[in-house]
Amino acid sequence: MLALDEIKVVVGAGEFNNNPGWIHTQENELNLLDERTWEKRFKEGTIHAILAEHVWEHLSYQEGQEAARICYRYLKPNGYIRCAVPDGFFPDEAYQAIVKVGGPGPKDHPAASHKMVYDYQTLSELFVSVGFKVNLLEFFDENGIFHELKVSPQMFMYIIKKNIHMLI
Repeated sequence: MLALDEIKVVVGAGEFNNNPGWIHTQENELNLLDERTWEKRFKEGTIHAILAEHVWEHLSYQEGQEAARICYRYLKPNGYIRCAVPDGFFPDEAYQAIVKVGGPGPKDHPAASHKMVYDYQTLSELFVSVGFKVNLLEFFDENGIFHELKVSPQMFMYIIKKNIHMLI
């Protein structure tokens, strides 16, 4: 069992289990919109870190706010969430056609269930609205200019430039 100060959770891990020391969860185990699933596994204020990559775009804006509220309650006071989503300002039409709401067409495409395409402003506003302080790690601005905050490899596993990465 992990010490309380070491609890790190990956939400929506999918088939990947590539973060040693982290608890990898699926939606049916830890649902971002069902606090009962959180209550079964954790006490409020005990999680040190949450990793959510390619998860928030599958939630509506309102669902995203509710998910952020739940995460906020379960994070320690000095805890954080790293959230990465497709970047709505990434300057590539083909990329935008793939990640758009509803995806590119096929019902079995991973983007078919996208409900939002965030940019750094909308994703930041969502998390700030429920109490988080936002630090943007990587994003494109409305002019298509890429911005990044240099971080140590010990702090994050990897970086993908087509996503908004936030340390919240």
